[in-house]
Amino acid sequence: MAHHEVDHVSGVTTTGHEWDGIKELNNPLPRWWLYVFYATIVWSFGYFLVYPSWPTLTGYTKGLLGYSQREAALTAVAEGAAARLQAGQGLADATLETIQGDPKLLEFAMANGKAAFGDNCAPCHGSGATGSKGYPNLQDDDWLWGGSLDAIHQTITVGIRSTHEESRISDMPAFGRDGLLERDQIKAVASYVRSLSGLPVPEGADLATGGTVYAENCASCHGEKGEGMAEMGAPNLADAIWLYGSDEKTVVETITNARRGVMPAWDGRLDPVTVKSLAVYVHALGGGS
Repeated sequence: MAHHEVDHVSGVTTTGHEWDGIKELNNPLPRWWLYVFYATIVWSFGYFLVYPSWPTLTGYTKGLLGYSQREAALTAVAEGAAARLQAGQGLADATLETIQGDPKLLEFAMANGKAAFGDNCAPCHGSGATGSKGYPNLQDDDWLWGGSLDAIHQTITVGIRSTHEESRISDMPAFGRDGLLERDQIKAVASYVRSLSGLPVPEGADLATGGTVYAENCASCHGEKGEGMAEMGAPNLADAIWLYGSDEKTVVETITNARRGVMPAWDGRLDPVTVKSLAVYVHALGGGS
């Protein structure tokens, strides 16, 4: 059993615990501390009654106030969206050109567009909008569907190969997979396409055959000189910008199996003011025409 004694200095009974000659005094807890402790116990019971707290077999107790953090968050989001719409009411009624020419509207559109881009577009196009393999760089002047304000707005609205009924659609045949061209023809036209942008081609490449294959199968979309056609979403093959890569293996793969990248339609996902803001912001990045 612990040995209790009275400390001769303080006159307080010890607890019987001792460490390295240091004895623990049996001092009572301060009354203020006890009162605070008791108050927290009372508070906890009140909290259990008022707020959601205890789990049940089918859910949890709702509390007398019926408070829900989820509902509070959804309400805050809705209020923020309403406030943004009210602040951007001028954008809703203005044309894209008017927004671009009005300093106040432009300032709001750029701020709103930058935030929306970070939340919705940056995962694919990069935080700096410089893109990556398969995702276009939005700061250059190469646009599959056009770089005007209206063209960018339309692309953001309906997407590319999306589920939107007015989605932008371009359908390059899979010339190899579908048996439209032989392997030798694909290699020849790949070399010819690379030559259009001044890239080196393998020694002995049959550019004559490649040119014939190109004229018969590719020129109707990409143009006679590979200049591309924005109205069809056909890329320019004569510049130095390649979405999936310009090496021979990649070009052969593209011709063989085609590329069918998808961009979602933001109509319905984002409000019209935000879509307009995105169009203005993307156009201002430097690549818009």
